[in-house]
Amino acid sequence: MAIEANVSRGTASRVVNGSLEVSPWALKAVQDAIRKLGYVPNQAARSLVTRRSDTVLLVVSESEDRVFGEPFFVNLVRGLSQELSSTPLQLNLMMANTARQHGKVEQQVRNGHVDGVILISLHGDDPLPRNIIAAGAPVALNGRPMSDIGAVPYVDADNESGARTAVEYLYRQGRRRIATITGPQDMAAGIDRLAGYRAALRGKRGVTRLVAAGDFGQASGESATRELLAKDPELDAVFAASDLMAAGALKALRAAGRRVPDDVAVIGFDDSDLARNTDPMLTSVSQPIPQMGRELAKLLITQLRDPDAKLSPVILPTELVCRESA
Repeated sequence: MAIEANVSRGTASRVVNGSLEVSPWALKAVQDAIRKLGYVPNQAARSLVTRRSDTVLLVVSESEDRVFGEPFFVNLVRGLSQELSSTPLQLNLMMANTARQHGKVEQQVRNGHVDGVILISLHGDDPLPRNIIAAGAPVALNGRPMSDIGAVPYVDADNESGARTAVEYLYRQGRRRIATITGPQDMAAGIDRLAGYRAALRGKRGVTRLVAAGDFGQASGESATRELLAKDPELDAVFAASDLMAAGALKALRAAGRRVPDDVAVIGFDDSDLARNTDPMLTSVSQPIPQMGRELAKLLITQLRDPDAKLSPVILPTELVCRESA
């Protein structure tokens, strides 16, 4: 096999045994040789030698309906898969929004069935990161953690800046009765986007500020908008902390006879495919979701290569994408 791939026996052995300490060129050459020669490694024997499972566990603290129904998760997994495709690592998905599911995740880690864990959509002071770290597995988080769990690397968007830019845009457009539909306040993204809304309007006179709670889902955006209209039927702008909630806002405004953007401007957050398919098309804060997935994979791969690596948080920029709704 080494001869066929034109690499050393040591390099060929490292690829077969799942080592990440090889160049992309060498990895491809050996993988091509494996396919050509029809070589099938003994996975059980290899695991005994390397003490590696070649498996990364992606844990999402949400329901299946939300994970498979919201564009954010699909695009994040796409980025993760792209980055892992050049390694021997495979991605397994588990939900963890109940105590029983938490236990199943922790058991997978304690039994050595996974090499590392990526945690997404954590709420509040979730004990899962600490328990996984205590079990000895490297961890990477999507989103700033809500509690002190030590130097755990994470990837996030600049949520506060993105929200502030959106609301400042509404103000410059002459909107003065500006509402927001928040994300969950037990998640950093929800907290930071609300902070951005408040920062944009701080010190601005003659502005009516209106806040309603949402959960990032479309139904919550619709019900929150009805609540906001009941508080102030003359509101003229809504910043929703997700595109799905913004789509719900559009539906509620249409039902109330309010025209968008003539009567009420609407801005979402994510710049998902949904933003280009609403009527009118959504102005939205873009965050690079596939890149977030790739950066998460990189953080975990770095830890697998060097358990003592000192990693800093990765904060990705946001950008306001203007369309028809504002």
